[in-house]
Amino acid sequence: MTRKNIISTSWANGVCRANDININYLRTGGNKPPLIALHGLAGSGACWSQLARALEKDYDVIMPDARGHGLSSAPAHGYTYQDHANDVIELIRTLGIKSPYLLGHSMGGMTAAMVASRLGFAISGIILADPTFISAEWQEGVYESGVVEQHQQILSSTKEALFKEAKAKYRYRSSELLEHIIQARLQTSLKAFDVLIPPNPEFDELIRNIYVPTLLVLGSEGIVSTDTALALHKLNPELQYKLIPDAGHGLPYDEPARLATAVDAFLRPVASSAQRYSNRRYVSSFSASYSY
Repeated sequence: MTRKNIISTSWANGVCRANDININYLRTGGNKPPLIALHGLAGSGACWSQLARALEKDYDVIMPDARGHGLSSAPAHGYTYQDHANDVIELIRTLGIKSPYLLGHSMGGMTAAMVASRLGFAISGIILADPTFISAEWQEGVYESGVVEQHQQILSSTKEALFKEAKAKYRYRSSELLEHIIQARLQTSLKAFDVLIPPNPEFDELIRNIYVPTLLVLGSEGIVSTDTALALHKLNPELQYKLIPDAGHGLPYDEPARLATAVDAFLRPVASSAQRYSNRRYVSSFSASYSY
């Protein structure tokens, strides 16, 4: 059966050299505010396709494959969150992306938080979709749960068998999206799971050091609880949170429309405020130079 690919033919597919590896990326393009979307573990940039279609009219969505994922390089080592953040920072520098917004899901959410905490006001805003903000005990439990062995079994299976299994388990996900998810899983290096080796970064310290508008999107059945969201808001009043009811951890897969609505509702006023600030800065700079 032939299924339509939901990646648009108008999108660019490029490769960026960063930290001695190749980072593959999809990009919707256009003279629009740039939004860098960072996928979760065993995902790929293509897994953002449904959400990118909903946002591409107003945003230039850049969807990189993390190292060890998709069509990006899979080095023998270097899979900490610090390594992933370094890759994103180098991607931004190499592609000359100015004042991007960051969107990260799961592993990509933690990576986005690290990037934002390091780049400060070079980032315009950040959206974290159920990031891996978990305790040290939870992190250790994930690492010891046999996920690497499970992935080894998946790699020995066929795409057809995996699609049949996924279609039965996730009936509400489109066939097109399931194909991207399965392809991403089969392209994920075993070394990519090294990111699960404890400890996780101290996410509360990361949030404390983010100085731009931040949206934390939660699923009612996801990883991050509303209690955690409230605690993070107290640490950083710039952080807002949005709860999507009856949703789990897979927000970009299961709730792309509601996630896209939350992202757009958050970014529009942020972008307007940034433009007003930019205009005031330009007027001030022009006045100062004119006076002299």
